Amino acid sequence: MNYQLLTKFKELFEGRQYRHRSSNQGDLVAMHLFEDLYAIDRSHRYQKRVKSGRSVLNRQNTRHGIKARRGDGTFGESVPGIDLKIDDGFAVGRGPTATIEIGVEVKILAKAMIKQIDRVVTDLGNQVTHFKSRGGTPITVGIAGINWANHYCSIEGEVLWPTNGKRYKHPIQEAAEAERHLRERAAPKFDEFIFLHFIATNEKPFAFTWRDEKRTAMDYGAALARISARYEKL
Repeated sequence: MNYQLLTKFKELFEGRQYRHRSSNQGDLVAMHLFEDLYAIDRSHRYQKRVKSGRSVLNRQNTRHGIKARRGDGTFGESVPGIDLKIDDGFAVGRGPTATIEIGVEVKILAKAMIKQIDRVVTDLGNQVTHFKSRGGTPITVGIAGINWANHYCSIEGEVLWPTNGKRYKHPIQEAAEAERHLRERAAPKFDEFIFLHFIATNEKPFAFTWRDEKRTAMDYGAALARISARYEKL
């Protein structure tokens, strides 16, 4: 099956420079999880609420009238009386939400993983807390992309920062440790935590590959099935 989230994640790197400080990249990835949930059709309740517009994707990722830290993707009960929007090529409507039924947070570790791991773990934990604030039992989903390339070049403005394997570690030197930190310190806080292992150097021709494409698709598909089962019981 061609999962939209995996395709969108790949598009962040393939054929283009990946910009680490672009704030909307997590949003662009997370929103496709809701399309994939609809496409696999494993929850009658989810299908019914999407089709009726009873539950929608909130692109602003805030519940109406409630101040909370934004997540990369939130899906919940729509605000009554407000028209929803359905973009071409999408099944899930968009609009303001009164609740959070599913909350998604995305983190992408492309280089300097261990240097930033404490902040990433803290951000993930805080996001779970905010998803669950003000009542309700939302399904919480964490997604972590981990780069396994043998070298990488980040871009800050017009300045290039290539890894050298010494002071600036290559991604492959840190990937396993970064995954261990996330599995032990972040993943247990979420209902589902999905790892996306990839290889990208961020250098021309800006190639991208999955470390194990078949396993990535299987693991992601299994997570979608479990999320669907949880949603059916909400």
